[in-house]
Amino acid sequence: MNQIDLAGQVAVVTGGAQGIGLAIARRLAVSGALVCLWDQRTDLLDSARADAKAAAATSVDITDYLAVEAATAEMEKSFGRIDILVNSAGIAGKNAPLDEYDLDEWRRVIDIDLTGTFHVNRAVLPGMKARNYGRIVNIASIAAKEGNPNAAAYAAAKAGVIGMTKAVGKEVAKYDIAINAITPATAKTRILDELKPEFIDYMLSRIPRGRFLEVEEAANMVAWLVSRENSFTTASVFDLSGGRATY
Repeated sequence: MNQIDLAGQVAVVTGGAQGIGLAIARRLAVSGALVCLWDQRTDLLDSARADAKAAAATSVDITDYLAVEAATAEMEKSFGRIDILVNSAGIAGKNAPLDEYDLDEWRRVIDIDLTGTFHVNRAVLPGMKARNYGRIVNIASIAAKEGNPNAAAYAAAKAGVIGMTKAVGKEVAKYDIAINAITPATAKTRILDELKPEFIDYMLSRIPRGRFLEVEEAANMVAWLVSRENSFTTASVFDLSGGRATY
């Protein structure tokens, strides 16, 4: 493992109780960051906190802006600042053709995957701007670039995350705030529990590497993106698709 120096940095990882978010939290803590997990899964938070050696773990519904705002204020009060934000909270949603897609399910996916990411960015950015420093990684998906049939809501939400990242990265570049996105291929996490087996097989078949992403591989990329060494790149998208991406 390459050593990334995050000593003295305060980090928030949403969706940090499991999957890619938990792997990222572990890596940031190993690299010296003081990490706080935000997740709605209260049943998993205590064990995840111990696993990641996190400083704190808070139940936060990212679709509720007032709750996100309150959690941000508590972080600022307890730890003085937020230097690093990684938005990993998200759901896959159900599989169905677009013309049959349940309207409430569409709203649920967009609310969590896109609007939730907007909420957390919006709440954390004022403090970063005031301190003239910050690092944010918004986790999108290869589905945002390539699209997956019968998963239009997820693809649309994650494409929105990419567009938002590109826009806000340009807005805050002058404050030494780097905001980037990654587009991982499928990893074997609990998010797959929402999907049909044939859909999972389809996604695997599209990856030239011939395997699913390991969550630690995502964490390794994110660790550099949130470090001070990433001093120039912002408003960009980093591919993590095992060769699937065609652009």
